[in-house]
Amino acid sequence: MWIRFTRDFDFSPDAEKGRVTVAYKSGSRANVTQECAAKAKAAGAGVPETTKKDAPDGDENRRG
Repeated sequence: MWIRFTRDFDFSPDAEKGRVTVAYKSGSRANVTQECAAKAKAAGAGVPETTKKDAPDGDENRRG
């Protein structure tokens, strides 16, 4: 899931029990795990971002 971080966010996966932390800077985009996305959204630090794959492809405007 792609997330755009709206403020700095430090993510520590529960499975690593605090041994690992990934720091995301405000304004960055990242493809993150569902756990990270949920924690970032809950903290108000990230919003989902639409990727090209998720966006409409514009087939209706093609000549064919």
